[in-house]
Amino acid sequence: MSDLTLVLLSAGSSSRFDTSVKKQWLRIQHKPLWQFVADRFAHSGLFSKIIVVSSEEDIAFMQNYADYSFVKGGSSRQDSLQNALLHVKSEYVLVSDIARACISEDLLQRILAQKEEADCIVPFLPVTDTIVYENTTIDRDKVKKIQTPQLSRTKILQKALQTSTEFTDESSAIVAYGGTRIFVAGDEDACKITFTHDLNRLPCLEAPSSDILSGNGFDVHAFDEKRKMFLGGVEIDADYGFKAHSDGDVALHALIDALLGAAGMGDIGMLFPDNDSAYKGIDSKELLQTVVTKIYNYGFEIVNADITIAAQKPRIANYKDAMRKTIAKILKIDKARVNVKATTTEKLGFIGRSEGVGVIANANLKYFNWKIIG
Repeated sequence: MSDLTLVLLSAGSSSRFDTSVKKQWLRIQHKPLWQFVADRFAHSGLFSKIIVVSSEEDIAFMQNYADYSFVKGGSSRQDSLQNALLHVKSEYVLVSDIARACISEDLLQRILAQKEEADCIVPFLPVTDTIVYENTTIDRDKVKKIQTPQLSRTKILQKALQTSTEFTDESSAIVAYGGTRIFVAGDEDACKITFTHDLNRLPCLEAPSSDILSGNGFDVHAFDEKRKMFLGGVEIDADYGFKAHSDGDVALHALIDALLGAAGMGDIGMLFPDNDSAYKGIDSKELLQTVVTKIYNYGFEIVNADITIAAQKPRIANYKDAMRKTIAKILKIDKARVNVKATTTEKLGFIGRSEGVGVIANANLKYFNWKIIG
């Protein structure tokens, strides 16, 4: 059994990464960046356990992709690491950041070869430019650019982090605690993805797949004479609405399920349970907006949507264009890529008896192409 655990930190908000996509969800072929990085480490066979630290919301989606151990992050990098260390039982722990995507086998071996020599092993790059601090030129040979991953003795690191002082890396905490560290040669390819222009500098990152991801949704609601009718994000002139926990917009509900299906994010009931008072009477456009934000944050773009409304009543021909405009604005796509169709069931079934409305929706997604912005 290996005496080494890997902790991958992925709880950052990507505040300096100027896109709608969280950088941990950029796709490398089909894999999100966090999984791509974790799989590269796992392929080495060096670790008894791999822990991925992320936000609680992201973890719920990450678990659909891989069977690593997931730990909820904290309000800072140090808090996140402390949370992870509660689950580390091995003598040594290697800590890295998801943003350092191209860690080579050679770099790992250089770090591990020195594990008996100090409490923390740190890769670094020398500084080749002239360095001026305030108005004083510093000897650049005495300056190091510190990288991760860093290898630490687990118990020493746990103790070193039990302080209110915030450290930006493990070795600084260990040295402040009184531990020892040594440096090994780092790797230019282990640079950190901080800004979008960093992406194309990394040779190990392939472009996202160009595949189209398709999902469908289906929903029905019965009529309720005490409610206003909202359909496709538009108020309909009718003497009745839909029986529902929310406003009952059956078209938007079907579309939400289609989007979630294409993204592999479950269904509307998982995100907005009908026994949660927070969603009682809520405008379904708000629910759709929440889902669309998730779609873009998690590395997708919306290609198009197609909605078929089956209704004996009300007549919606005069509302279809308004529906398309409303939905397109929320989806952040052109109106031409939103299609709304209407049909009847020739008076068959509950729809034909004018008891309610049924809707089928289809949505197509593609991965955000970071190659064109890097």
